[in-house]
Order: sequence, then structure tokens, then C-alpha cells
Amino acid sequence: MTDKPTTRNDLMKPVQLLGLAFVAALFAGFVTLMSMGFFQTRPADQIQNALVVALVAAGATFIVVLVSVALMLLAVDPSKVTQTVDRPLLLPKDAPDATASGAESAAAEGPVDKPDEGDSAPKA
Repeated sequence: MTDKPTTRNDLMKPVQLLGLAFVAALFAGFVTLMSMGFFQTRPADQIQNALVVALVAAGATFIVVLVSVALMLLAVDPSKVTQTVDRPLLLPKDAPDATASGAESAAAEGPVDKPDEGDSAPKA
């Protein structure tokens, strides 16, 4: 078995996608019920109103999470999942690498002076 997935189905299976959206919807519905006082002693019309609002919030959350995660998965190129990244991601492709320019400038300056071993400098 490989450590890294190679296909979109391996990145996130549809059951995992639905499960994540369902858990988020349950959380949103529970928070809505708690904030509207569903678990307190209230008149029946307020409890019914809290249930309706919680179901709407849970349904909207389910759809938003499902669509958002699915769209983010479309942005992943499956062939690039296994490739290693050896340069900063936010720099343009034609910009020199920060580590390469730092190494070149250090080589151009020459050797770094080190204290003699006879010095009484404390060692960490």
C-alpha cells in the first residue's frame, strides 16, 4: 500500500465527503438548538420554531460544506500529489530560489572567520 494517494477518489472518498458534511450539519443544528433555547422550558410554538430554524441551518451547512470541499478537491491535480516540492510555492516559477541565492551570496563573501580554539569563549 502506498503512503500517498494518486487519484481524487483516494484523496477523499465520497462517503468521507458526505460524512464530513453530515457532521458539520449536525454541529450547526445542535448549536442553533442550543442558542434558541430548545432544551429549556419554553412554549410549544417557540420549540417548533427552534426546530425549523435548526433544520434550515443544518441543511444549509450540509450543502455549503459538501459543495466547498468538492470544489477544493477539484483544484488538486492527482499527478502532482506524489511529487515533492523543492521551492517556495508563492514565488513565481522564474524567480530564483531563496536558498540558492543565499548559498551563492555566502560563497561569494568567502569563508567565515571562526574563533581560535585557544580563546576562552564559553561554549553552548
